[in-house]
Amino acid sequence: MPRNDQNAETKKEEIKAAAEAAAGKAQEAARQAREKAGEYAESARELGHEYAEAARDETRRLYRRGQDGAHQIASHAEDYYDDLSAAVRRNPAQALGIAAGVGFLVGLLIARR
Repeated sequence: MPRNDQNAETKKEEIKAAAEAAAGKAQEAARQAREKAGEYAESARELGHEYAEAARDETRRLYRRGQDGAHQIASHAEDYYDDLSAAVRRNPAQALGIAAGVGFLVGLLIARR
């Protein structure tokens, strides 16, 4: 074989070997990228679950706090109703006059609109 053909054949084999090596490195890099992406996805999923659980806990806490506030308001309203009922029983004429006055004022306000 002439020297030029031999050099060309050698170069061809070197290029082929370099291409195969590059393809192997590319496949390895792709595999590592897939693994890293999977790790990041799992980490994001876990973090999302943690945030969701924290949000659920905070929602439950706020709901309980709202229930407690509603119960307190209901208790105050019952106490106020009991006091008002007692006052009306003690002074029925005065209560009737106040109710009539409030009704008159509400009627005036509604008529103006």
